Amino acid sequence: MSTLLEKIKQLSAELTPETLANRHHIHANPELSYQEFQTQAYVLQQLEQMGIQAKKIATTGLIAEIKGKNPDKKVVALRADMDALPILETNDVPYKSKNPGVMHACGHDVHTASLLGTAHILQQVRDEFEGTIKLLFQPAEEKAPGGASIMIQEGALQNPTPASIYGQHVATNVPVGKIGFREGMYMASTDELYLKVIGKGGHGAMPDACVDPIVIASHIIVAMQQIISRNKNPKLPSVLTFGKIEGLGATNVIPDEVNIAGTFRAMDETWRAEGLEKMKKLAEGIADAMGGRAEFEVLKGYPFLQNNPELTRRSKAAAIEYMGADNVVDLDLWMAGEDFAFYTHHVDACFYRLGVRNEERGITSGVHTPGFDIDEGALGIGPGLMAWLVVKELEA
Repeated sequence: MSTLLEKIKQLSAELTPETLANRHHIHANPELSYQEFQTQAYVLQQLEQMGIQAKKIATTGLIAEIKGKNPDKKVVALRADMDALPILETNDVPYKSKNPGVMHACGHDVHTASLLGTAHILQQVRDEFEGTIKLLFQPAEEKAPGGASIMIQEGALQNPTPASIYGQHVATNVPVGKIGFREGMYMASTDELYLKVIGKGGHGAMPDACVDPIVIASHIIVAMQQIISRNKNPKLPSVLTFGKIEGLGATNVIPDEVNIAGTFRAMDETWRAEGLEKMKKLAEGIADAMGGRAEFEVLKGYPFLQNNPELTRRSKAAAIEYMGADNVVDLDLWMAGEDFAFYTHHVDACFYRLGVRNEERGITSGVHTPGFDIDEGALGIGPGLMAWLVVKELEA
């Protein structure tokens, strides 16, 4: 296997200019969630040039297979997301977005280019491994219900069913040249909360003739935090944040209603359901007791992301073989959301991080910011590493 390891590293290095060109094209031509038609066509063209046949799925997604020797022995899937964000890019680079107000600010251009590189490597070494590798180029990670859920509904994890799946994501807090892993729970479920508190408006000097929805809303917001601190198992991470309150009254006007919006994050699906139900009952109960009415709406988002411990341990060991122990780090819990989580509730999964930060070169902007970019040295690592991880996992 050491010979194959060196071959993969050599192919990764030789293909780096191609990987960079793919990243630059995708970055310069970003498309929003569920609108990735040009990206889909570009990726399809690149795959066909490698001799890999792909088929469309989830409208703007693609699925393909690379068959090694004895293709029925084992199947492992690899996923990359392809959508961009509604952000105006401020970077002054040759590959700057040509679509004003749309930008690859979360690294999906990197993920897609890297998986194309991985596919090219694996296609060239397919006579040196057993099993089948399934490629998932997924749309719409950034927008509910999430492209992953649609891919699954349309059969991405069937015919053949993978034993496991890998996802790779840029990490702006991890230096370029390093890779991060975490076993077990890693990222949070994400639900959007919309609460309307309805009272009776009137003159600010005559509150006795009104039902003040601002006061009711204030009680609800404070009381809901006690659900997190008093009802949740303290061993389970969870976050409740209300980031928007809209009353539209005035200094002397009590409004008829108050609208509140927030987010609920959890790392356990049972607690997620319980917490949402408690919030609904509490909001409605407080509003009723104070003479008003509350309408509580939940836009269900993604489940929490769980990395299979055994798969992640094997993958970390393989990464150490490829990168060296000093370049493989442990990750902390992260309360952000990611629709790769849907896959993790169907098959064993490993979602790991590719370091892209370079403080010396000023590449430090976080994801979802107009100045996001990467140290492209990461694209000399990502394709070969993922190829090595999947080859090792097919052996496991």
